[in-house]
Amino acid sequence: MPRLFTGLEIPPEVALQLSMLRGGLSGARWIDPENYHITLRFIGDIDRATAHEVFSVLGDCRRYGELTISVGELATFGSDRPRSIIVKIQPNSALLNLQAEQERLLRRVGVAAEARKFVPHVTLARLRHGSPLDVAEYMNAFGQIPRITFSAKRFVLYSSRDSVGGGPYVVEAAYPLA
Repeated sequence: MPRLFTGLEIPPEVALQLSMLRGGLSGARWIDPENYHITLRFIGDIDRATAHEVFSVLGDCRRYGELTISVGELATFGSDRPRSIIVKIQPNSALLNLQAEQERLLRRVGVAAEARKFVPHVTLARLRHGSPLDVAEYMNAFGQIPRITFSAKRFVLYSSRDSVGGGPYVVEAAYPLA
């Protein structure tokens, strides 16, 4: 069964800038820059027949034109016990509409509804045993990151191997936004 999700690719020059935030945190498993992405919708492990339906129905997404993506602040998921270091993406109406439309289309082909609220972000590291104090020191050391903006010209259907996350990810299909 393939493990699938949709997302926006991070251009190499932006990935390079974000990769400068790597290091200096004990217990962090840093994501390789070539695997940086913005997850729009996690689909999960599905059978091949459903995967073909997903591939097909995603082609029905309306064309929004290129999306302007603005990288925001450094943050964490897991407040009392941080489990990942992320860079937030500033939500905008086009991004939110694209994600909501994918949710509707995927539910139409039988994919279960996503229980988590959509929080656009790029995961930089997963934390195994990072202490909250170490994470706070890391966050203070990097402080504010410079504003980065780029255009996304397509969204993609990714597959990943069953693992603890972080790639490698394979682009199975690409859907232009313009």
